[in-house]
Amino acid sequence: MAPATAIHLTLLALFLTGATAYTNHTVGDKAGWLFDPNTNKSSANYASWSANQTFELGDYLIFNTNTNQTVILTYNETTYRSCSIDNSSDSDTFSYSSGNQQFGQPLTIAVPLTIEGANYFFSDASDGVQCQNGMAFRINVTHGVGLPPSLNQPPPPPYVEPPANGDGSLTPPVSDQPSGAGLSDGVNVRRVVCYLLTFCGIFGLFLV
Repeated sequence: MAPATAIHLTLLALFLTGATAYTNHTVGDKAGWLFDPNTNKSSANYASWSANQTFELGDYLIFNTNTNQTVILTYNETTYRSCSIDNSSDSDTFSYSSGNQQFGQPLTIAVPLTIEGANYFFSDASDGVQCQNGMAFRINVTHGVGLPPSLNQPPPPPYVEPPANGDGSLTPPVSDQPSGAGLSDGVNVRRVVCYLLTFCGIFGLFLV
């Protein structure tokens, strides 16, 4: 029984390790990711909140918010400090939303941490006013146990333009053969065959 018990304990340990390898971090804890436009204050001190967390690859940040705020993730410190995505690049800055255009609608946004190093988050709503008044924080993401398979997918292959023709066009060349030319060729062949058969028949009569 001892070996079986040891195996069971080992499997349990592996299961618990896998189950606790990644963490969901609720941004701002119970305060959520919210901003009061009347006082121009955020519902939490997000810099202090993030300073007390440990972030690793594969973890998620959970933003309990509403449609009055935005969730921007950038790896570009300049974009972060500007509180705007106007001059950002699609390769290093990402905006998360539900697509709901109505103000004040509650929503929860889950953002996976997939890049090691500095990750910057902010809300660019109200032309950057929210970001300038506390809706921004920086975290450092460490490797931990690495990304789970669900987040460790290779990027799609880059688009490759099909080869161009000699004139620079991308469509197959079209011949100048008139419509029905193939059908005419078929008719001509049948006509020649009929002529040959007729000739052979007449020539056969002379031989009889």
